[in-house]
Amino acid sequence: MSSRAIYLIANGDLRLSANRQCEQAQAAMERLLVAAIEREGRRVRRAHGYDRAKRHGFIDSQKHGMEVFRRIPRDAPLVVAEAVWQYSQHVLAGLISHRGPILTVANWSGTYPGLVGLLNLNASLTKAGVRYSTLWSEGFTDPFFLRGLRSWLKTGRVRHDTSHARPLAALRIPAAAARAGRAYARRLRSDKLIMGVFDEGCMGMFNAIIPDHLLNPTGVFKERLSQSTLYARMLTVKDGEARAVYRWMRNRGVGFALGTDEATELTRGQVLLQCKMYVAAVRIAAEFGAAAIGIQYQQGLRDLAPASDLAEGLLNSRVRPPVRDEATGRVLYRGEALPHFNEVDECAGLDAIVTYQLWRRLGYPPETTLHDIRWGRAYRDRAVDAYVWVLLISGAAPPAHFTGGFRGATSERQPPMFFRLGGGTLKGVSKPGWVVWSRVFIEDGRLKFDTGLAEVVRLPKRESEERWRLTTPQWPIMHAVLQGISRDQMMARHKSNHIQVAYAPGRSEARKALFTKAAAMAELGLEVSVCGDV
Repeated sequence: MSSRAIYLIANGDLRLSANRQCEQAQAAMERLLVAAIEREGRRVRRAHGYDRAKRHGFIDSQKHGMEVFRRIPRDAPLVVAEAVWQYSQHVLAGLISHRGPILTVANWSGTYPGLVGLLNLNASLTKAGVRYSTLWSEGFTDPFFLRGLRSWLKTGRVRHDTSHARPLAALRIPAAAARAGRAYARRLRSDKLIMGVFDEGCMGMFNAIIPDHLLNPTGVFKERLSQSTLYARMLTVKDGEARAVYRWMRNRGVGFALGTDEATELTRGQVLLQCKMYVAAVRIAAEFGAAAIGIQYQQGLRDLAPASDLAEGLLNSRVRPPVRDEATGRVLYRGEALPHFNEVDECAGLDAIVTYQLWRRLGYPPETTLHDIRWGRAYRDRAVDAYVWVLLISGAAPPAHFTGGFRGATSERQPPMFFRLGGGTLKGVSKPGWVVWSRVFIEDGRLKFDTGLAEVVRLPKRESEERWRLTTPQWPIMHAVLQGISRDQMMARHKSNHIQVAYAPGRSEARKALFTKAAAMAELGLEVSVCGDV
């Protein structure tokens, strides 16, 4: 490590529009990172150049990634620099076979979320069994980053404090919670359930695919469905059915920010297509007996239909527009949510099934969703003095999580950079209260499970608006204070860009739910860790 040149790569999106728009932010981040490395007396060599025709310098496909890695010495120190969302599949082939020390590095920004891409890449490397180190920084001059960088430059390793994560077996948990969790798990394994998967592998998320031999022992089995089938089924939904779903939402107070420009604004036509997708998804799920479904959308349906997120938010709600069987007229999943795992993240799908059913047994509101761990910063006033994370997802959050419910929800057009055909979101501010957060992930060839408590806090409107402005203002937001876990501990340990959340009536109820779910996951064969202050 002491004298060899350090190679640097920048992994990017598959979508040309996203790579072009984010090129400037990536270049700025790289300048700061390279300067920090060079101040330590080391030399950096960028392993791939700027493409003048494409107008960006990212690795933008798996094919491109393989070409780049053919030119990198197998034992060279390698930095993966991320200031944007990235498709892990582009570089996994090269990183799996690389033999030199690997360092993944992200900026700290909500606008250009390299930290989100970093968490996904790290989780994918963990699943693949690749050794790596990781760092993150806002300006690449802070003591935390510099200590870690110097350690990696000297030894090829960076070590982080993850003492907040403790094995479940080391804790004394309430006996009643343990019994209830184990009983539910045994019932799940015996009865078995179906997870409907509308195409696997969304946006390069290798970490989000659970191999069948790991999933099936939990009692959950995949029904592999096709997005082409979903689109074809949309074409059979009558216009009147779509209008009825739209009226249902308007009557319950959802505000739609409608315009007429299909390229940049949300139109009524886009929303009605999303309503057809919702109806079609429920019908297909019922036909195959799915307890939960996941729609990939990217990269399949995005060329055919508006975004799936409005439909996903409705699916995650117990109170939602009725969908009837075409032949019998029977209302499907009456009085129940049909949990949807955004971006067909199967780890979140298993989590959502267990969460929804256990919360129903506990008598708690069972609506659940995943969010991106998007960004965060400290906030201080008379009511809140804490590091407050921005948990944000592209629209799949159920209105039951929002202050004001459906009346607190609006629907705005998805950003054209990612969603060419538009479509609306379900946007709202998550209500104050206590949630159990969790993540299923794969490491050492095993399913593992981390969980902890978070308090969702109310921030002043101006602070919420500022956090939206710095991230994605069209998406639903949750202001979360993770209990007993620092920013850097969370980044060092968490194995996904996604985090699952579900509300409980209060802190004591959240604690009960956490231990019940932890016991259930352990009984299902997952290795369970409890994180932070519970």
